[in-house]
Amino acid sequence: MSDFHGVFPYLVSPIDSSGRIRESVLARLCDDLIKSGVHGLTPLGSTGEFAYLNSEQRSAIVRTAIEATQKRVPVVAGVVSTSTADAVAQARAYQKLGADGILAILEAYFPLADAQVEAYFRAIADAVDIPVVIYTNPQFQRSDLSLDVIARLARHPRIGYIKDASTNTGRLLSILNASGDDIKVFSASAHIPAAVMLIGGVGWMAGPACIIPKQSVALYNLCRRQRWDEAMVLQRKLWRINEAFARFNLAACIKAGLAIQGYDVGDPVPPQAALTAEQRKVVEQALREVE
Repeated sequence: MSDFHGVFPYLVSPIDSSGRIRESVLARLCDDLIKSGVHGLTPLGSTGEFAYLNSEQRSAIVRTAIEATQKRVPVVAGVVSTSTADAVAQARAYQKLGADGILAILEAYFPLADAQVEAYFRAIADAVDIPVVIYTNPQFQRSDLSLDVIARLARHPRIGYIKDASTNTGRLLSILNASGDDIKVFSASAHIPAAVMLIGGVGWMAGPACIIPKQSVALYNLCRRQRWDEAMVLQRKLWRINEAFARFNLAACIKAGLAIQGYDVGDPVPPQAALTAEQRKVVEQALREVE
């Protein structure tokens, strides 16, 4: 299995008012992030607004990211659906496009029991020959992954990672205790990455890394070298970005931040709204403080 680790920015989905993907903008962003030292890229994560895109737009995002990356770093493509069959079809299609891994996300309208949740993720992993990262975000998902389900899924030969956005760091430690070497933990922007690295995490997949890639990589390197005092000084500084973004829609914040940095990524997909002028000033100030 591939060794995924480090900083994986959750890519935004640049899109114009007519619904066309701004492929050149996304390609430039991917190239710049790789040059900044990130360890991988994740199209169609939460920051990628997966819930608001159609299948053609999603495929264009994944294809563009893969082509721009040119195998310099792994691309782990987000797969999400309320239907198991559709999720399996997405995973197979993205593997065929050249994805190095799948980020498996569950959307649910009606609540699901543990057996159905487990079956959804297992079906995705059974359908591909590349590593699968399972994703859990109980703030927004109707059906979450229990610790027992995670432990069982971790024994699947292609499920080697979990990206957890629960905000509960104790839960991450419980996952590591329950699953041992069977699964590796990626932090989310809802967690403090340095703390997750300290307890045994392997990196983080998060939207803010799109706009502070060099700082994020520097933090990761300090953690890997176990220079915890220096890491926490930098972490406290970078956490200002998370504090600012917690006040607003995450995709809108990341897109505003990238626009400030010169990337014409467009507005969030409706019915989401772009930041107001006042809200944008908060993002600008946060960026100034960490740059």
